[in-house]
Amino acid sequence: MSAVPLPLRFQVGARTLGAIRRNLVRVPLDLADVLGGRLPLLPALEPNADGYQITSLPEDRREAMEYVCGGMVAFVRQRYVRYHADLSNGYDAYLASLSGNTRGGLKRKTKRIAGLSGGTLDVRSFRTPSEMTEFHAIARGISARTYQEKLLGSGLPEDAAFVRRMYELAAADRVRAWLLRIGNTPAAYLYCPIHDDTVIYQYVGHDPAFADLSPGSVLHFAAMKDLQDEGGLARFDFTEGEGQHKRQLATGGTACVDLLLLRPSFANHATTFALGTFDRGIASAKAAVRKYGLGDLARKIRRA
Repeated sequence: MSAVPLPLRFQVGARTLGAIRRNLVRVPLDLADVLGGRLPLLPALEPNADGYQITSLPEDRREAMEYVCGGMVAFVRQRYVRYHADLSNGYDAYLASLSGNTRGGLKRKTKRIAGLSGGTLDVRSFRTPSEMTEFHAIARGISARTYQEKLLGSGLPEDAAFVRRMYELAAADRVRAWLLRIGNTPAAYLYCPIHDDTVIYQYVGHDPAFADLSPGSVLHFAAMKDLQDEGGLARFDFTEGEGQHKRQLATGGTACVDLLLLRPSFANHATTFALGTFDRGIASAKAAVRKYGLGDLARKIRRA
């Protein structure tokens, strides 16, 4: 693996205030790595590389990783739980593993959306190459309106390389996708490739016009039933980062960090000092917002 320029962002929510670029070798851990109990193997650094960016490293392996790479500047950029769901025990067992509040809430939301579509939830699944053509065309229309695409640049791709890969996965029966319509209007999509026996949560979005109905959560809940009923699949990987729907629909999780390991240069020491100072400032500001009940003001500032 070669080092590539990666932005280390100074970020508040979805808004980026600035960034410092460093040439880093990105070492992402997949769910098997996270659950397997091993340290990742790091490739030798090229002369122009500043270091490594290791993502989804289990928290209980952080000290060992830093010890193995002794002499490098270690900095934890982010902490989160890497969630997953067991797909091997059937839908009834999966449903029983969810909290009563989660089951009740999702059923109420499902019933509400179904009521706007003639009484039946309008969800369609896609997996063959010809089906994926239809899925991609409709899902792109939804994606263009989502915050993931407008603010984060992470909507469903439309470039030729992605479309070609989508068809390759479909031909090999290694992708699943779903669309939810509300009153005949496309409202939400979910796109999940499959690696070995693990379904990967990759692209998701919903039309903001339907945000109050939680269409993404309702669609994901329906997709989990499809996957449980299909059989032959082991896990659903919610990937990096957290979110309420991930906590609700998961059956397990691992505390993880995104860890920077940088060469001990002046520039890299200065980078981690700046990032650490910024992160501590944001944490203090969030604590003040919670303590003094300034949530409404903070939301207005973010939207400004």
